Amino acid sequence: MKNKFLSTAVINIVLLLFLSGIAQATPSSTYWTPMTPDIQAFGVLHIGVDNYFTVDKKTTQGASSLPTDVGLTLGVLPFDKFQMEIGVDYLQPTDYPVSFNAKMGFPEGALFKSAPALQVGIFNVGTHTNDALPGQNNNGTNQNIVYAVIGKTIPFIEGRLSAGPYIGNSSALQNSATGDSQNAGFMVAFDRGFWSVKDKEGNKFSRIVFAADHASGTNQIGGGGFGFYYYFTKDISLLTGPVWFNDTGYNGSWKWTVQLDINTPQLFGKKK
Repeated sequence: MKNKFLSTAVINIVLLLFLSGIAQATPSSTYWTPMTPDIQAFGVLHIGVDNYFTVDKKTTQGASSLPTDVGLTLGVLPFDKFQMEIGVDYLQPTDYPVSFNAKMGFPEGALFKSAPALQVGIFNVGTHTNDALPGQNNNGTNQNIVYAVIGKTIPFIEGRLSAGPYIGNSSALQNSATGDSQNAGFMVAFDRGFWSVKDKEGNKFSRIVFAADHASGTNQIGGGGFGFYYYFTKDISLLTGPVWFNDTGYNGSWKWTVQLDINTPQLFGKKK
């Protein structure tokens, strides 16, 4: 009965996401962007808390921060070779705090031996349309950004390189200075683990991971950064490093990020 209830709940959540729209949100990500070959494991809930703030600035010098993002992401398909995740985020302080995301596709090596990861996702599809006055920055959350991922582990380097295009709502993704549409571009990301260790069950994981990414476009999502994850366990990590922005009219000057990530034990189901 419990498994049947959970399965029904997951189906309802998936339908809700696609029928009601997906708002400004953070799916599985490398650093600043969702450009990663990772998809959340089936039945495992990911909890993330992301903070972005200026460093060594007084308020009179432009000190600022982006809204704190508390996010939940859940893997919803019980398959090894085709996976899907859905997520919800709560951003504060902001006028429109609740947001959603989704992603599906094939992990690396699923289609054939040495095949790259091939995935498609959607994020920042919101329910609020722009109501800013002329001369003010666009505040619409209905960015409707669809993106594709091609990811592959690079031999000898032992790191993962991912890249893909994105396209969104031309009336929401704009240049803050001119108001011109900036709704299409590309994202690229790289990560590599160091210091391999084992947990109590003998599972290997990297204690430290270098991560870097970038999104093109002089719009709300354009920018990138680089930093390091430190994994206290294979399921709990802390990421930190600088982030810069292509359009400072929306996000301000560069900021420092601290991101806590936690994966729960598998909540339900078994992979097939």
